[in-house]
Amino acid sequence: MPELYVSKHPLVQHKITLLRDKKTEPRKFRELVSEITALLTYEATADLATSDKQVETPMGTAQGKEVTHNIGLVPILRAGLGMVDGIWDLMPDAQVWHIGLYRDEESLQPVQYYNKLPTAPTVGVCLVLDPMLATGGSAAATIGILKDWGVKQIRYVGILGAPEGVEHLAQEHPEVPVHLGALDERLNEIGYIVPGLGDAGDRQFGTG
Repeated sequence: MPELYVSKHPLVQHKITLLRDKKTEPRKFRELVSEITALLTYEATADLATSDKQVETPMGTAQGKEVTHNIGLVPILRAGLGMVDGIWDLMPDAQVWHIGLYRDEESLQPVQYYNKLPTAPTVGVCLVLDPMLATGGSAAATIGILKDWGVKQIRYVGILGAPEGVEHLAQEHPEVPVHLGALDERLNEIGYIVPGLGDAGDRQFGTG
């Protein structure tokens, strides 16, 4: 199994309950995705490397810390886009790289259609962002692309996950930590998380 972290924070649990509700409108849904992502990222980045830094306050000199790694955000298109702003609120200098994958509805396998990564990595740590870890195919494929790019530290951040998706990542990338807001029961026959929240992309963008 990978390093699996399922948040127990009351605010995360509260907001996920609102997110699941089929009556939640797209605007509120987007707000909740951003807020939950920020809370999960706070937990997922607790062990980032830092170095000492001295600053001058209005009252004197203070010893502090600064994060030493460049951070990259890799939202899996399209649903992952809604997670970026919540992290930018915490880390406004984080780079964002887009990898386009869609899930073939018959095979449930990921198909890559967009990748504009530069030749060499420009970040030390990448957070792969996707609200739903369902089959795990898109997440595993994205992580594989980032490994080939040369990124040494990769973490997955998602809002909901299914045991099947977690197991798939465990087989493909056992060293990658997985941070989830909740771990649900299972996948249904068409590869959706149960009880889940439906299609996260459609609910964010009002296309369902």
